[in-house]
Order: sequence, then C-alpha cells, then structure tokens
Amino acid sequence: MIYILKFGAAWILPPGIFILAMVGVAVYLWKKRGLRCAAGAAAVTALLLYLLSIGAVADRLMGSLERTYDVPARPQGDVIVMLGGGAIADVQDVDGVGMLAQSPSSRLLTTLRLYERHHLPILVSGGQVFSDTGSEAEIARRVLLSLGVPDTMIYVEGRSLTTGQNARYSAEILRQEGFAHPILVTSAFHLPRAVLNFEHEGIVVTPYPADFWVSGNPQLYLIKFAPNAGALLTNTVFLQEKLRIFVTRYLE
Repeated sequence: MIYILKFGAAWILPPGIFILAMVGVAVYLWKKRGLRCAAGAAAVTALLLYLLSIGAVADRLMGSLERTYDVPARPQGDVIVMLGGGAIADVQDVDGVGMLAQSPSSRLLTTLRLYERHHLPILVSGGQVFSDTGSEAEIARRVLLSLGVPDTMIYVEGRSLTTGQNARYSAEILRQEGFAHPILVTSAFHLPRAVLNFEHEGIVVTPYPADFWVSGNPQLYLIKFAPNAGALLTNTVFLQEKLRIFVTRYLE
C-alpha cells in the first residue's frame, strides 16, 4: 500500500505535476482545429519529460556510464589522486568552517579507506569555483587531517576550476614529486571524462570509481516508474556528462 501511495504522490509534486499539466495542454490543443501539430509537440514533450524523470530510465542510463570502469580488487599505484566536486562555504563543520558537497564527500571516504589499506600519499585537487562554494582541496585536506592522515602524506592542488584543470595542475605536481602511477578516485559517472583529461596530460592512471548513484543490479518495480526530481537530476547529469565527454574527446 505504501508504494501505491508514493506512486500517487509523485504526480502531485514536481516534476509529476508538470508532466500532467503538459498532457492537459496536449489534450486541449488536440481539441482545437488547426492545432494538432502543437498538440503532438506538447505530447512528445510530456513523454520525454516523463522518461527523464523516472528511475527505470535513470538506472539504465547512469548505470551504463558508471560501469565503464570496474572497482579494481588490488589497485597498484604510488599516489592517490582525489578530484573535487563541489564544496559549501561558511557553514560549520565538525572541525572547522566549510564542508564538501555530497559527491566529493563520498569520494573522500573512498580515498581515506584506500589510504588506510595501502598507505599511499594523497593528492586532493579542486579550487574555489564560486565565491560561496569554498576551496575544495583545502577543505578536503582539513577533513583528512582531522581523520588522522599526516600532513606529510597530503598534497594540495587548489587552483583548478574544471576537470581539465584538475588533470593539468595535478600532472604538474605528480611530475614535480616524482609520482608515476596515480590511482584516480572520483565519482563513477565522472571517471570516464577524468581519465580522458589525464590522458591528454600524458598521465596514465588506475581508475577507481566511487560515489555510485545507481545500483549495479537494478530491479524494476512500481515506484521506478513514478516521476521524481532525483531521477530527473540523475538523467540530467548523465546527459551533461556524455556531452562533456564528447567535447573532451573530440574538441579539446
């Protein structure tokens, strides 16, 4: 019963309510003479918005991107490189001001666990993209220190504002410090583009996916066909990432 209620509630909240509104517009236009082409356009728009707003589609699209690289059972390398992905400035954290956003927090947890298992130095990469987002690498460094990682085991790259700059400025530090086999940690959906950027800098990495957004073995059930903002975000991120991969591979 609870799943039926959730399915119904999805249609009175965004984006479900907007899909119903678009269907209503399509029906209205269909009844008007000379507006059937417009009605068809409205119906197609409603269908596309619905498909982009359901978990059943998000599982397939994002899952295909996240499975580009498997999690290596025994990663080999001499340094762990963690890419930033957003930070929040001027908020109180446990050990200071400013905190990482959800995705880089997940990346940091994976990085810390790799450090504890392999005792490799860590390079955190990411600058302050906007005035209210905080310096990603500096916040990551602070958190790592509070979790017991020695300062001597942490390298900070705090200039980058894009994935391309992550790779460029990290490559400079890697060469300067004599690291040759980095283990690259970032979100699974972000990893294909990140690997391309490091390859452009002449750096061969061991990809280590973190921060998975969808199950590796997704199942279909009623709620997966209910529109929700989370699925819409996941599908939007997938489309953005595919576009950025195309640009990185063919235009940069």
